[in-house]
Amino acid sequence: MDRAMSENIPAKQLLHLVLGGELTNIGDTEFKDIDKIDIVGVYPNYASAYSAWKAQAQKTVDNAQMRYFIVHLHRLLDPDSSARPAR
Repeated sequence: MDRAMSENIPAKQLLHLVLGGELTNIGDTEFKDIDKIDIVGVYPNYASAYSAWKAQAQKTVDNAQMRYFIVHLHRLLDPDSSARPAR
């Protein structure tokens, strides 16, 4: 397949959720207050989710208890899929 043909094929949508909040313990993933979890958004691929994660994480760098995560929603929606996000 030549390059022109491959550019017309849309990339497979691999949904990712970016969220964060203050943790009860920096060595764990339990949130201190679930009502205060920051849902940053849902993104169509890992690269855009990573960009959003990085921006939020940098805003909260002074708070050691604050953490942001990327959740691979596509793996939850289709657990049998072997698709891995492109980085």
